[in-house]
Amino acid sequence: MSAAGHSHDHDHDHAHGHSCKAEPAAILARAEELCRERAVQFTALRREVLDAVVASEKPPGAYDIAERLSRPGRRVAPVSVYRALDFLMELGLVHRIASRNAFVPCAHAHGASENVVFLICRTCGGIDETTSPEVESGLGKTLKRAGFTPAHSILEVEGDCGACRDKARRA
Repeated sequence: MSAAGHSHDHDHDHAHGHSCKAEPAAILARAEELCRERAVQFTALRREVLDAVVASEKPPGAYDIAERLSRPGRRVAPVSVYRALDFLMELGLVHRIASRNAFVPCAHAHGASENVVFLICRTCGGIDETTSPEVESGLGKTLKRAGFTPAHSILEVEGDCGACRDKARRA
């Protein structure tokens, strides 16, 4: 996955909201700043896990990260990686893609009522992040009618990205 939070190597022409595009250094700086603001420790393992998510070609799972961080004389347990990922998710530095049980970096803060929408390409495996006021409005109305208060909301939509769709049409 690129530092942009996408797991594909081609550009897409997006007509949707923002994507998590940022350099690894910017994501790391944001992590350090958030930890200072909240008076929490940005431990070496948390930093290494964040670096691993940012540097991965494809969204990694916790076991992938544990394997990547382990070396002779130092075994990193998946449970430790999960704890670090939970911490990073609480700070909004990474998102979990539930359908893939994998993680992507996030370079920006989300508003309190902002729902995240992941667009997952089934052809190239690309994952783009966006928001949608229309989805937020409709979901908000549905939740209100149900009397349900969500802790957080992430929507995953699987299909074909514009680049892959165009490539298929040309073929």
